[in-house]
Amino acid sequence: MARVVIMGGGVSGHTAATFIKDMLGKKHEVVVVTPNSNWNWIPSNIWVGVGEMSAEEVVFPLAPVYKKAGIDYRQAKALGIHPEGKADSDTPYIVIEYTDEEKSGTTEELTYDYLINATGPKLNFGATPGLGEGSNLGEHTVSVCTADHADHASHELDSCIEKMRNGERQAFLIGTGHGMCTCQGAAFEYIFNIEHKLKSEGVRDMADITFITNESFLGDFGMGGLHFKMGGFATSSKVFAESLYAERGMDWIIGAHVNKVEAGKVTYESLDGTMDEQEFDFAMLIPPFAGVGLKAIAKDGSDITSKVFAPNGFMKVDANYNAGAYENWKASDWPRTLQNPDYGNVFAVGIAFAPPHLISKPMSSPNGTPINPTPPRTGMPSAMMGKAVALSILDMIKGKSTEPTHTACMSEMGAACVASAGKGLFTGTAAAMTVFPIVPDFEKYPGVGRDLNGTTGELGLAAHWVKHILHHLFIWKAKLKPGWTLIPE
Repeated sequence: MARVVIMGGGVSGHTAATFIKDMLGKKHEVVVVTPNSNWNWIPSNIWVGVGEMSAEEVVFPLAPVYKKAGIDYRQAKALGIHPEGKADSDTPYIVIEYTDEEKSGTTEELTYDYLINATGPKLNFGATPGLGEGSNLGEHTVSVCTADHADHASHELDSCIEKMRNGERQAFLIGTGHGMCTCQGAAFEYIFNIEHKLKSEGVRDMADITFITNESFLGDFGMGGLHFKMGGFATSSKVFAESLYAERGMDWIIGAHVNKVEAGKVTYESLDGTMDEQEFDFAMLIPPFAGVGLKAIAKDGSDITSKVFAPNGFMKVDANYNAGAYENWKASDWPRTLQNPDYGNVFAVGIAFAPPHLISKPMSSPNGTPINPTPPRTGMPSAMMGKAVALSILDMIKGKSTEPTHTACMSEMGAACVASAGKGLFTGTAAAMTVFPIVPDFEKYPGVGRDLNGTTGELGLAAHWVKHILHHLFIWKAKLKPGWTLIPE
C-alpha cells in the first residue's frame, strides 16, 4: 500500500487529493495536512468584501467531505520535510503540528511514499511596515485574502458608506501593498466592485477612488500584459484596463512600491525613484506572497532547505533556475512535471512551486528597489497542476512508469478568467478572458507571445452570470457532489 501525503487543502491540494483518492480507491492511503478546517472559494471573497455574499457562502468544512471520500484529514500545519528519512530509516517523512482544538500544539512524524507540496503562500503582510500582521491585521487597511478578512472589509465599507450619506467625502485606495506583489487581478476585481457598490448605494459622487499597483502599466497582471481579441478586434490589456478605469472615473498610480502604511496614509516609491504619499479613508492592499517557511532536513540531520527551496521559500521543481538576464528568458524555462529535481517522489503545485523567473519584464527604481509583479499561479492553473500531478503519481504507484507521465506547464497551457466588475443580477458586469499560453512564448508566437485565436475577452452582463454560475459549480465540485469529476478545472 502506498501513502500519498498532500500538504495544503486549497485549490491545487484539494484537487490533487480528491482525484488521487477517487482513482486509487481503498488500496492506497491519501492524507491531507492543512491547518484550516474550512475550504474557501477564494475568487468569491471579493463579493464578500462588498457585502454581496456572506462569508458562509464561500466556505465549507473539510472534515465531512474528506470522511466521505475516505481521505485521512489532519488539521495541522507542516513544519519540515525529511526527504531522506532519518539515521535508522530510509522512509521519508514530514513533521506536522496539529492546529485543531483537541491536539493543538502536538507534533507528529508522518511518513510518505509520495509528497505533494500544495501549501500555497504565506500572506506576508509584515513585508510592508504598517500593512498589518497578526493582531495588527486590519489596523490601517483591510484585506480580501480570506473569507474572514473579506467579511471585516465589508463592515468597514459599510461604515464609509454611512459617512458618505452624512456628507463626509471618502477616499478609497485599492491595489498592491508592496513592490513584489502578485494577485493584481484580485485588486482589479475589488476596486470595480467597490465602485459598483458605491454607485448602487447612491454615494458614488462622494468618493475618490484610486488604484495603486506595482505594475509598470495597467493591465500587466503579472503576465507582461497581453493582446487579445475582443469584439472581432485585437486590443491590448493596457488599453482595455485604462479604458475601464477612465470611464468609471477612477485614478491610478502605477509602478509603485508601498514601503510604509500609517493611519490614513501610505508612503510609496515610484519607478523613477521619487517618494510620494497617498491619503485614504479606506484601503485594501494585497500583501506580497512568500513560502510558508518549511525546512528540509537531510538524513544526517543537516539543513538542506536551500537545496529543496528557493530563497523565497517556494519549492524547486523541474524549471530552469539559471536562465539569467531577461533577454535570455524562454517559455521552456517553466516546469512541466512539477517534480523536485533531487527527490523524485516530491512534487509542488500551485503557488507552492518556485517560478524560474518573472513573467513581466523586471523593473527597479534608481534606488535599486525591485518594483514588478510576481507570476500569478492561482485558480485554474493551480487546479490543472494538482490534477496533472495526481495522474502522474497514480501511474507511478500502479507501476506504469517510474517518471511523471502528465504535465501542466504554464507556457504550454491556457487559462480562463472571469473578472468581476460589479455584482448584480441585471446590473453586474465582468470581463471573461482566455489566455493561451499563460506564459508568453515569443518563439512560437512572434511579436505578441500568445495565440490570438486562443486569447480573447468579452465584457458585460453575460460574463457576470458566468462568474456567478462558476461560483456554485466549483463549490459543488469541491464538495464532491454527484458528477464532480465531470466539471473541468
